[in-house]
Amino acid sequence: MKPKDGVSRSLRALTGAVLIASLGSCTTTTEPAPAPVPPPSTVEADAPVAPTPEAAAIARPFEEALTSAANTLLGQIRLSTNSEKQLLVIDPLIDGVSGMQTIATRTMESRIAELVRGSYLQFDLQPFSAATVRRSPKVLVGTFTPVNNEGQTNGTREAYRICLVLADLKSGTVVAKGTARAQMPGVDHSPTQYFQDSPAWMKEGATEGYINTCQTSKPGDAIQPAYLDSILAGTLISEAITAYDAGRYADALERYSSALELPAGHQLRVFNGIYLANLKLGRQAAAKDAFSQIVDYGLAKNRLAVKFLFKPGTTAFIPDKQVTAPYPMWVKEIARRADQTKSCLQVVGHTSRSGAEPLNQRLSELRAEYIKKRLEGEVPPLAKRITAQGVGSRDNLVGTGKDDMSDALDRRVVFQVTACGGGSQYY
Repeated sequence: MKPKDGVSRSLRALTGAVLIASLGSCTTTTEPAPAPVPPPSTVEADAPVAPTPEAAAIARPFEEALTSAANTLLGQIRLSTNSEKQLLVIDPLIDGVSGMQTIATRTMESRIAELVRGSYLQFDLQPFSAATVRRSPKVLVGTFTPVNNEGQTNGTREAYRICLVLADLKSGTVVAKGTARAQMPGVDHSPTQYFQDSPAWMKEGATEGYINTCQTSKPGDAIQPAYLDSILAGTLISEAITAYDAGRYADALERYSSALELPAGHQLRVFNGIYLANLKLGRQAAAKDAFSQIVDYGLAKNRLAVKFLFKPGTTAFIPDKQVTAPYPMWVKEIARRADQTKSCLQVVGHTSRSGAEPLNQRLSELRAEYIKKRLEGEVPPLAKRITAQGVGSRDNLVGTGKDDMSDALDRRVVFQVTACGGGSQYY
């Protein structure tokens, strides 16, 4: 009997995923309580409103939960005494664990924008751009996170936690917050095109700063420095992702390249984007060079996440040449750069939580061994510096068990740079 990781029968569920990575631990937080909507006459503009105990942590339908969280957030800011509208931008919402934009987070952003324009005329909603950010607006950030019944990002995920925050760049503080829980049925939390196509993944400081500004802050707290430091680069990256998703690959490449010129632009999202845009433009040599940069960047940070898609229950890549065509180059570059840096590597396989755990455990081991052997085939001396193991579904990041693109990160192989022979690590 072949091992399975509980994949559904739909075509989209016929993908497993392998990530070669050293993944940092994700902070698990309990759902923060939303602030109440105060009466207009009692709240001055920008006055922080302390959250009160949450009235109901029961998950509601997606649209209802989003509307509740958004009204709680936006209702805390009123027209200033001189009736001047307050500049507002929305930094694209993300998944609170992976940092990816998804179909659901894009929908949330669109609904919030409609709500602002229709009901909250105290705001002047403008695009998230460098020019607008330099005017010190209020920035709306938000996360959408699968959580268990205790509001934590481990165990069986039962709902989505919506977290919305208004951060005032002029004062450098959080000025409003709204949260809610949404039911899972009917929500498409699949990554958007750029994030689906990206060959590599890791959680970085800029993304963690965004997430923490939303999830761990309360009105009156300072905005996370990691978020502030990267926000201008973030505007270029956001524009590049939008261009890529719209098929404007030359425009995307230009914006990714511009972001790379900024100190805060040295992010995996940028290296991924340069690789993808070159690949879409048919620039194979440039794409290969860009992928080598991805590998070097990961090794330098002691973690590398490269995504492979497998047929369910097997160690064979999916039979889609359009998807798997770059895989031989990926494997060769990973092996070559690991050899040149004399890195010692530990490969750890993962699966989603669906399916019998003993079978998941075995499948995770087999996929880790498969990737290990592919790398050793490219550079035989690596055999002395690579180990492989599996952990089944014990360390899920998404944890929904949907076995489609929305939880591809749970079906991964982690590839970590380790100390060689008990000595210092090589980078």
